[in-house]
Formats: sequence, structure tokens, C-alpha cells
Amino acid sequence: MLIAIRNFINKLPRRWKQVILVAFDATSLALVLWLSYSLRLGPGFRSEGVHHLLMASAPMVAIPVFLRFGLYRAVIRYLPERALWTILQAMVVSTLLWVFLLFLAEATRFGALPRTVPLLYFLIGTIVIGGSRFAAKYLLWAPARGSLSIPEVAVYGAGTAGRQLVNALRTQGNSFVAAFLDEDRSLQGRDVAGVRVYAPSYLGRLVADHGVKEVIISVPGTGAADRARIFAQLSQFPVKIRTLPAITDLAAGKYVVSQLREIDIDDLLGRSSVPADPDLLQTMIAGRVILVSGAGGSIGSELCRIIVRWQPSKLVLFEANEFALYEIERALNKDQAFPIVPVLGSVTDARLVKRVLAQHAVEVVFHAAAHKHVPLVEANPLEGVRNNVFGTRTIAQAALGAGVKNFILVSTDKAVRPTNVMGATKRWAELVVRHCADAAAAKGTGQRFCAVRFGNVLGSNGSVVPLFREQIIAGGPLTLTDEAMTRYFMSIHEAAELIVQAGALSEGGDLFLLEMGEPVRIRSLAENMIRLAGLTLRSPEHPDGDIEIKVTGSRPGEKLYEELFYDPSQASRTKQAKILRSTVGEKATGDLDAALAGLNDALEREDETSLRKQLFAFIEN
Repeated sequence: MLIAIRNFINKLPRRWKQVILVAFDATSLALVLWLSYSLRLGPGFRSEGVHHLLMASAPMVAIPVFLRFGLYRAVIRYLPERALWTILQAMVVSTLLWVFLLFLAEATRFGALPRTVPLLYFLIGTIVIGGSRFAAKYLLWAPARGSLSIPEVAVYGAGTAGRQLVNALRTQGNSFVAAFLDEDRSLQGRDVAGVRVYAPSYLGRLVADHGVKEVIISVPGTGAADRARIFAQLSQFPVKIRTLPAITDLAAGKYVVSQLREIDIDDLLGRSSVPADPDLLQTMIAGRVILVSGAGGSIGSELCRIIVRWQPSKLVLFEANEFALYEIERALNKDQAFPIVPVLGSVTDARLVKRVLAQHAVEVVFHAAAHKHVPLVEANPLEGVRNNVFGTRTIAQAALGAGVKNFILVSTDKAVRPTNVMGATKRWAELVVRHCADAAAAKGTGQRFCAVRFGNVLGSNGSVVPLFREQIIAGGPLTLTDEAMTRYFMSIHEAAELIVQAGALSEGGDLFLLEMGEPVRIRSLAENMIRLAGLTLRSPEHPDGDIEIKVTGSRPGEKLYEELFYDPSQASRTKQAKILRSTVGEKATGDLDAALAGLNDALEREDETSLRKQLFAFIEN
């Protein structure tokens, strides 16, 4: 019987449930007043016309008060015990207003109204109104509490998007919105779309009293820094966090407001992205023959995806890894109006590079091919130098000889004061490209060679983010080399877009630096990724947590922090806010050709000791 009643009530629209509750309260309060008279005047009490008027006026006064106190907003099955205090307050106010109204109206024979009747009305009314709600909660829903599948959520942001989201969630019927959270004090304490608005700091009580297990962030127009701050604020509580898509996606019709997404690690960076300049992208790509070396890698593949959207006349995919080349060609070659040419080979193969550049009349080269994994390159310095230094020299000199108009080297912040082989090889690569730029300027060819330096990209091959994801899936621990370690981060897409735009801004011999924002503590990144997975951090203070973080110690050649500039004061702004140009020439201070000859000799002799010595000695001058 109880199950049938519960199912019937659950199927009713929320508005009908509120109507039933209002009707019950009005009827109950009228009966409570009659009972109050009967208790005071005894069994011989007979109600008259004036009594009927008084009994009708009590609910008429009480119902608006109950509405104001929010007694009809709460869902009975989630009613917290502290709601009794609200009911008590509402009954006090409604009783006092009712008595005051009788004085104002000078009701007939008011003086004959026993003074104890209002007191009895208040006491019995409180028991009936409060008791009926808690009785319904425990009789109708408590036995099936374990089977209730509709979760309670809170919506962060009581703006237009938040209201639309609440309506969409109500329509879907798969979750119940318990509250709004909003920092706007003018909204706090008010009802928006029938939902009470609280300060974000109130979330702890919503979790404890209402069982809120999820917060949906509905502030799509908020900047990245504010989104990161909001997440940090919410992640203190044991709740799952989801968010609406970006406002640009909503405006473009890519999502409807009811479509939510999980919080991504990008949301935690606090980076406010700057829209790409379409003129720079079009100038660099449209109608031109473009070659991307390392086309199957993280940055190379994203460069290719951006390039195909701007319709080059031809795209040449140059890649040494057969499977990576197959994957990127298959992903791009879908009804394109221009040819996409896969080339399997290494940039160290001079004959192949020259033939490809000449055969396809390449106009633009994005050189992303490199060995980038610091520990692996540290353990294999010969191959690191062969690929990163001499591979760059091979393709850069071939581009100079083939008349390529634009050559863009993808570099790294590890090239600044390098402490590892990978960073040192990339610094040499920058010097090689600058050397070719000077040669082009001396010949007056108009060719433009430049390098673009930036930090880590999220999700790239070999980066810390995929590693942490794998470790979380495996149950931990997350391995951290040092508690104090920091790194710069940006998304792969943002980095690739900025690389293309930097190429368009090149005047020849430039070293561009991508604005990376503030460095991120790797420890904080690991903790946030654990929370994003819906898990808790295990520590001495919380031994029952799900995942622990283990400090393993720094690896050979690893820095605690990275730099983007040799001298931060020697960087000027460009027309793209996220791209800086180094105003220092950063040319080789010695004879680069002689240094390359010496390095090549050590490479040919496979003399790692001599190679390491020469590798660092030349760039320290």
C-alpha cells in the first residue's frame, strides 16, 4: 500500500504536489483551531458564524507565511531534521499575524476569544504541520531510501544558463536540483526558478543535510582563471563536479544547455585563451603547400588538424613512425578538396628530405619532429643529438636550398639554460634555425626562419597527465619526482594555433615565446586529477583515501622549474596577445659550423662523454 502511494505521488508534477500540500495545511490549520476551541471551552463547544470566520482566516494568514519561509520548496523525502526550526518560526509568525489581524479588524466579540486559544493553536499547529511532513518522509520514503535512484544536485550559477539547466533537468527527471550556489549576495536567500540560492560556502551543509553528491557549474561565460578558482572552492567537498560547455559552443549551437561535460584538466589551469587571428591563420595556410615533420606526434597531428581546416593546396605528412603516420592520414583524409601526401621517413635522411621538398614544391615547413622525452633522451644522447640537432640542420638547410618561404621550428622551454640532453639539443636546433635565417637574409631570398618556444602541453605523448591517468586507473600510487616541482602547461590545440600564427608574424630569425601563464605545481595537478576521478587522496591525515602520491626523487637532468626566457625583460609583445618575440638575437656566440663539425665527429665515433661535453659547452658560452 505504501509503495503504491509513494509511486503515485512520485509521478505527480511538482506543482501538483505543492497544491496538495497547501490544501492539507489549510484544512489542518482550520481543524487545529477548532480543536483549540474545543480543548479550551470543553466538549460543549458549538462553533458559530464568528468561529467559522476565525477558522477560515487562520489558514489565509498562515499559507503566505509558509510560502515565504519556503515550506513548499522542500521535497518531503529529503527534508532535513533542522527544517523543524523553520516550521517553528513559520508558525510563530503566522500565529502572531493572525492575532494582530483580529485586532486590526476589530472582530466581533474578540474580547470573548480565550487567550489560550492562540497558544494552543500554535502548539498543536506546529505538531501537525511538522509531524505530518516527517511522518510522510519516514513512512513513505524511508523504507525505499536505498532504492531511490534520482540524485540530488546543486547548480553553481543562478543566471540565465543556470535557470535553463534547472528546467532541462526537471524535464529529464533523472536528478533533483536541491539548491543554487551563487557568489552574488543580492541573489542569496532568494528563490530562482523555484530553487533557493545559497552562498558557495553553504555547500557543506547541503551535502550533510540533503545528500547533495554533484555540483553542476553553469557559468559558461566565466574566464578560465575564475573557473579554476571555482573548482578549487568546490573540490574541498565530497561531490562530483560537472560543467556546461563554453558559451561560444552554446552560441554556435554545438550543444544544448542540458548537455553537460565532465570537468577537464584544462579547466584547472586558469588560462584565459585568446581567440586565434583568422587573418594570420589564413595568410599562413590557405592555398599553400605545407609540410609537417613529426606529423603523427602530439603537436604535429594537431598542427595538421588546424591546417586542413584552412584549405592548403597540399599537405605533406612527414613521419618516421609508420603507425602514427597511418593514423593521422586516416584521420585527415576524409573528402578533402586537396591532396594529403604521407611520407614515411626520418628528417635525418638528407636525400629523402630534399626530394620531398622539391617534388612537392613545399612553401611552408612546420618542423615538429623531435625526440622529446627527457629521461629517454638522457639515456640515449647519441640518438637525441642525431635526430634533434642534425635532423633539424638537415631539414632546415634543405628548406633554405629549396626556396621554402617559411620554416617554423617547434622548440621547448627546456632549451633555456638546459640541464638535460633533450633541452640542450633543442637549444642547438634553435641556433641552427637562426643560422639559416641569417644565411637567407644575407642572400636576400626573403625566406623566413623562426623558432617557437613553449612549455608542456596537456595530454601530449609522454607528458605527466596521461601518466597520472594510467596510474589512477591502476589504483595508484601517483609518482611525483619532487614536491616543489612546477611546470608551464597549455592545451595542445592552443599551442598548435599559436605556432601557426607565430609563423605568420615571423620577420626572419625570430624566436617566439608563447605566453604560458603561471607555472603549475605538479603536486597540485596530481591532487586535482585524483579529485576529478571522483576519488580521495590517501595521506597520513586521511589513511582511508583511495589514491596516494609517492615522491620518487628527481630524475637525471630534470629541473624543479622551467623558464621561457633567458632574460624576461628582453621580450616584446606582438599583435597576438599570447605570442611574445625575443628582442635578443640569441645567435650562437661561437662558430656554429665548427661546433657542429666537432659534435658530429663525437657522434660518428659514438663517444658519449665527448658528445655531452661539447653539447653543453658550446651553448653555455
